[in-house]
Amino acid sequence: MQKKIPMRRCVGCMASFPKGEVVRFVVSDGKPAIDRTGKLNGRGVYLCRSLQCFDLAMKKKRLAHALGISLTPDEAATLREEYAKEISNAEVTE
Repeated sequence: MQKKIPMRRCVGCMASFPKGEVVRFVVSDGKPAIDRTGKLNGRGVYLCRSLQCFDLAMKKKRLAHALGISLTPDEAATLREEYAKEISNAEVTE
């Protein structure tokens, strides 16, 4: 019997992906953060590994809404930089 693979929905493109292929975001100390371990406390929001999906999620305010916070333009820019580094690091290790 095969083990069931957990699926997660990207808040940018709204497509479903296996849990290991998406990046999880959580609110930590009142600020959004990338959950690299997948085990931080709090509600998780997922994005696929695409900057277009990140930009779409920010444009439609899906990421902030799902996390229950409001993002300033500076916070959004910082988060985008961290996200870009995260997805580029993942491509190197694969």
